[in-house]
Amino acid sequence: MLSPSFSVLMRKMRCFTSCSGSSIPLCFSTALTSSSSSFYSRFLHSNTIFAASVAEKKYPVLRAQYLDYKSAEPKLIDSMESGKEDSGLKRELYSVIEPYSSGFLKVSDLHTIYWEQSGNPDGHPVVFLHGGPGGGTSPTNRRFFDPEFYRIILFDQRGAGKSTPHACLKENTTWDLIDDIEKLREHFKIPEWQVFGGSWGSTLALAYSQTHPDKVTGLVLRGIFLLRKKEIDWFYEGGAAAIYPDAWEPFRDLIPEKERGCFVDAYSKRLNSDYLETQYAAARAWTKWEMMTARLIPNDENIKKGDDDYFSLAFARIENHYFTNKGFFSSDSYLLDNIDKIRHIDATIVQGRYDVCCPMMSAWDLHKVWPEADFKVVKDAGHSANEPGITAELVAANERLKNKIKAGR
Repeated sequence: MLSPSFSVLMRKMRCFTSCSGSSIPLCFSTALTSSSSSFYSRFLHSNTIFAASVAEKKYPVLRAQYLDYKSAEPKLIDSMESGKEDSGLKRELYSVIEPYSSGFLKVSDLHTIYWEQSGNPDGHPVVFLHGGPGGGTSPTNRRFFDPEFYRIILFDQRGAGKSTPHACLKENTTWDLIDDIEKLREHFKIPEWQVFGGSWGSTLALAYSQTHPDKVTGLVLRGIFLLRKKEIDWFYEGGAAAIYPDAWEPFRDLIPEKERGCFVDAYSKRLNSDYLETQYAAARAWTKWEMMTARLIPNDENIKKGDDDYFSLAFARIENHYFTNKGFFSSDSYLLDNIDKIRHIDATIVQGRYDVCCPMMSAWDLHKVWPEADFKVVKDAGHSANEPGITAELVAANERLKNKIKAGR
């Protein structure tokens, strides 16, 4: 015999699903009783996805959820985890390719940026926005895209990689970089293009798209970073230290105890010192901290980047510069507040479940305000784009957009 609480649940369900012939989102929150727990469990597992569309107005799609009858806590089921959909899509990196052209573009009296093009010169253009800021591009970045379909454009942001002057902070803001992306687009005479960015690259991709929404055909975002205070505090003020205390201590110990009230400010002082060796020492410690935490399984080759003074100086100085200045955004929630400007753009968000550098709370917040974007959670990955599960989802996301473009032609 069904319990009274289950009868109430059934009545609510019938009410929700019979309104004007529409399908209304249904969330189960009724506590499960021991007498009917087995039935509830079977029932809730077989009725997990409900969508909404009333009077042609779109409502957020509820990701598949069920209630664990023991804890009554909502949990994600496999359909939200990566690798469960689009099984027919390619999910491996493409073969190594070389650029068919490269050069430098002078974007201001001070700055010149390096660019390169690979793939199909007549293909659909896609621009790759690297992380950091200050990280620069690498040859592997080209391999996320089908070289027969895409015209692949990489560039090093101000002060990073091969761009000059190296590690320069002057005239280096988010808005300067957005202007540079537009100058590059105009330089190549490209009407509109796909945008791909991870970590800081996701920040810049969102900011660029919100500034120029008519120039973006699609977005692929990874390791979401919204440059909010709580994200900076988590990684640089001791939060992530709870997971990586061994990696944290060298980062911490470079700073005297009396200055540990704000590590970002303490490092800023050293990264902008008059003494180059002081800058290098701070840059090495800053970079190694991030490289040691960037993957679910730490990678020695990645960590060794911290020993490269040329790379580390640009990476640490420019990151610290942007973080000290709050990304040059007018508010802490700037990128979330402006999602309506890009809601129409076909987008995929890829997030490692165990990302320590850019924890999933940011991707989740973005997903909640932008449910129209595909949201892929990689259940066995951290932050790096080069982790197998994340690589697979990024390649698949580009394949989905490629197929949609082909279908629309």
